[in-house]
Amino acid sequence: MNVADKFVKILEEEGIENVFGIPGEQIMPLYKALSASGINHILTRHEQAAAHAADGYFRSSGKIGVCIATASPGALNFTMALATAFKDNIPILVLTGDNELKYRNTDHFQTTPQVDIFKHITRASYNPLNGTEAMYMLRAAIYELKTIPKGPIHINLSKDVLLEEDFEDFKLCYLCEDDMSNITKAQELIDRSERPLFILGAGAITQKERIEEIVGRFNIPVTTTFHAKGIISEYDKLNLGLVGIRSTPRAKYAFENADCIIALGIKASERTLPEIPDNLIHVNINKDVLIGDYPIHGKVEDFLDEIRFKETAWLDDILEIDNEIEIEGMDSDLKPQAAIKRILSRYCDNIIVSDAGSHTTWTTLLKKSVKPRQFLFPGAMAPMGYGLPAAIGAGIATSEKIILINGDGDIQMNIQELATLKENDLDVVVFILNNSEFGIIRQWEEDFYDMEAYQVKLKNPDFTKLASSYGIDAVRVDNLEDLEMILQKDLAGPLVVEVVVESENIPLPK
Repeated sequence: MNVADKFVKILEEEGIENVFGIPGEQIMPLYKALSASGINHILTRHEQAAAHAADGYFRSSGKIGVCIATASPGALNFTMALATAFKDNIPILVLTGDNELKYRNTDHFQTTPQVDIFKHITRASYNPLNGTEAMYMLRAAIYELKTIPKGPIHINLSKDVLLEEDFEDFKLCYLCEDDMSNITKAQELIDRSERPLFILGAGAITQKERIEEIVGRFNIPVTTTFHAKGIISEYDKLNLGLVGIRSTPRAKYAFENADCIIALGIKASERTLPEIPDNLIHVNINKDVLIGDYPIHGKVEDFLDEIRFKETAWLDDILEIDNEIEIEGMDSDLKPQAAIKRILSRYCDNIIVSDAGSHTTWTTLLKKSVKPRQFLFPGAMAPMGYGLPAAIGAGIATSEKIILINGDGDIQMNIQELATLKENDLDVVVFILNNSEFGIIRQWEEDFYDMEAYQVKLKNPDFTKLASSYGIDAVRVDNLEDLEMILQKDLAGPLVVEVVVESENIPLPK
């Protein structure tokens, strides 16, 4: 048994069922081992798509995503997708091939400093020099991805290391580095609080049922980040909605008037907290993102074990505020927001995947989630091209019907993955909102730079014919009536629905 064989055996032992990637010369030993395993390999058409798919795989299911590429020409195609996962703290195991060790730091064919490049967009980038180091790094990576899911971990595997047969494998012992020293101060703040508020992030998803019990029992209002939508149903009065740049009126009022803010598993970016309040209790497993006067480095679960809450009475005051956000054009033929409203209404219980652009703004404003992991989009990096491969990853992970709302610009960034969608016969319905432009950039040019639209108009292909060339059924609509008729049907993927929409400005944060 060589290192590649053992790697795959460990992946199987750890419950890895699916991996995404493209084979190549330097990673070939690992692919030989995969071919004899029970692991399902999904062949994407581009490495960026493989990593986005691994990202969507985790976001939709909570299971570790794995992506594989060969040396530099393949590995470096991961960079955008790994930066996206890194910014959103998505745990992905990243395996790349490399030339033999003797060619490291040389100008040899297809040799680049992959680890030096990846270390800036991963939580760790390992470069094992022998089989024993490779075993250690894989064991450590899987442990951290499962227990401290802070982002991608990369292991760069030289071909000669993969072929080694003389190596040692071992079980690792881990030391907890949590710092709960501020728990007493946090409890004192909660005890004297009369107006507490929860801000929930993606790091709190695993504690959904427990948080539901706490907020329901003690009547504590909740706000969420984009990626935590649905931890508390957005139809529940306790959920005030999004906080931050897209804050609802109730969430804004609560944030400004709370005397104790308990932030669980949030990254605390400027999109969530425009300012750092002095009454912030911030709990996160990633000590690098902790802020405020009450930082607690540890798991949300452990924090909830230690803290006592009490009954609160300020929710009624909050509920007197009208929480509706007025959006114009909801019945206009055919505004993008009108189309998205109807798509979301028809598929309110499905996983919705979005990309980057104006359609994402409309979707985030209109989508209400009743449970977590129902809305996937690339938040902090927001690259175009995320949607289709992420929807494929979600389809592999869950076997549910996945609804992808994409723009005409975004879809063409990774449109080759229609082949992957068809090959795996996934129940993914792709709605392409076609306004023949990069809409947000056009809006920025006109509104903020006082210029005419420049280099934003798109001469698009016929998306229905393009989908058909991949063997995927497709239909095109250009009015609300036809869209509503389509949505009344029992749509099954793979399917592409091109929706021709008008140019429309998004509402800007206030």
